[in-house]
Amino acid sequence: MTNTLDASPSVDADSIRDFGYDSASIRDKESFAIALTAAKAADERKGGDIVCLDVGAVSVIADYFVVVTGYSTTQVKAIVGAIEEALLEQLNLEPFRLEGLNEATWVLMDYGDAIVHVQLEAEREFYDLEAFWGHAPKVPLPLSVN
Repeated sequence: MTNTLDASPSVDADSIRDFGYDSASIRDKESFAIALTAAKAADERKGGDIVCLDVGAVSVIADYFVVVTGYSTTQVKAIVGAIEEALLEQLNLEPFRLEGLNEATWVLMDYGDAIVHVQLEAEREFYDLEAFWGHAPKVPLPLSVN
């Protein structure tokens, strides 16, 4: 696996294999591209403990959740900004909804089939989305900080 993610609007079987994934195991290539792009952007802003959950395997709410820890409200806002910018530039996408940015303790970014949660450490620990969605398989991410 490489340490770079360059998801593009046209994610095909070859590019998914380049990420180290079997294209047959990817639920939806477009939502997977959103999740990978968001994870890369969060990683570039030093987001902590970045996890991608395949919630589509257990629910119809979305295909993927990306969960990221920010260590201050300033960093949470920077991570959210980087994700917004990357998804707009690379995939021409804006979130359907963006909740929690004013408080910046837990920001939810709804991109439809991929939902990104950027949380302060205390919120992440308290709400423990990974445990709540524990039956959803984790998708390994080739990131430099994980």
